[in-house]
Amino acid sequence: MKTLLPALLSIAAFLAAGCSDKAPAADATGKPVPVTTLTVMRSVAPRLCEAPGTVVPRERALVSARVAGTVAFADFAIGQKVEAGQILVTLSAPEMEARVNQAQAALDRARRDFERESSLLAGGATTQETVHDMAERLRSAEAALAEAQALASYTKISAPFEGRITRKIANVGDFAAPGSPLFAIDGVGALRVEATLPESFPEVELATKLSVLADGVPEEAILAESSPAADTRSRTRLVKADLAPSSTLRPGQFVRLLWPVGTMPEILIPAGAVTRFGQMERVFLVEGSRAKLRLVRTGESHGESVQILSGLAEGDRVILDPPSGLENNSPVEVK
Repeated sequence: MKTLLPALLSIAAFLAAGCSDKAPAADATGKPVPVTTLTVMRSVAPRLCEAPGTVVPRERALVSARVAGTVAFADFAIGQKVEAGQILVTLSAPEMEARVNQAQAALDRARRDFERESSLLAGGATTQETVHDMAERLRSAEAALAEAQALASYTKISAPFEGRITRKIANVGDFAAPGSPLFAIDGVGALRVEATLPESFPEVELATKLSVLADGVPEEAILAESSPAADTRSRTRLVKADLAPSSTLRPGQFVRLLWPVGTMPEILIPAGAVTRFGQMERVFLVEGSRAKLRLVRTGESHGESVQILSGLAEGDRVILDPPSGLENNSPVEVK
């Protein structure tokens, strides 16, 4: 009781000063104070629930080998920035070079045979069918060479896009089988948020604007992907929302995605209409020609407006930017 006594006396003094039936003048002349008002209206707002998410690059890749070979070159490091098309890993596969040489020799032989038979056909020394067979052999040899050259090109592994290396798996001397991962790369620039939602959350159309909270600071995102099926174990589903190019978030950062789960009525008024006295929040209403003090409880801020959780009803006339000398029952004139 000794601890609560000063606080109780303070509140009693505030109520005695602010709620007195006496009508003091708000200015030195005793004239009514000119004020502007806003009629309170109730609107429908989306009801939002938070879902944990992580900031990731839009472009990510785990690059693997497509042919077997021994790693002969892997001169890159984790965190290094690389350009699109930059050669990062080279595999040593002598059999690939031998296959290319073999295919090239077969092509040269098929071309000579075709040219010889074509010249003989002009002199009537061979048949049209033989020339046709030579032409097919030539096309087959050209395809075999193209295949061998394509397989040989797979011994040089490049960065699929501009980014930074996040994992280095291959080292010089390692054997790489087809499908063996060599390195992981994250793209630079464009970011997105990946979040897991409870299966009870409703579906939202793609391209819907969403809000992302990072350390309490909101950022805007656009819904890019939304899985319609939930994971059978976690009972959650994955969604991805693209961040704006101007986002200041970093890859790997923890954020909260605000997901609309319905609507709810709310009251919004300009934040300047709310004044504070200690821990109490208050507004002034106009009733007749008098100012009436009303205690309120505020919620979230929306730009220059603030949400009123309790204390106001639809139709109340709130005084905007109340003068510092305004008190309960002060005479006012609505301008």
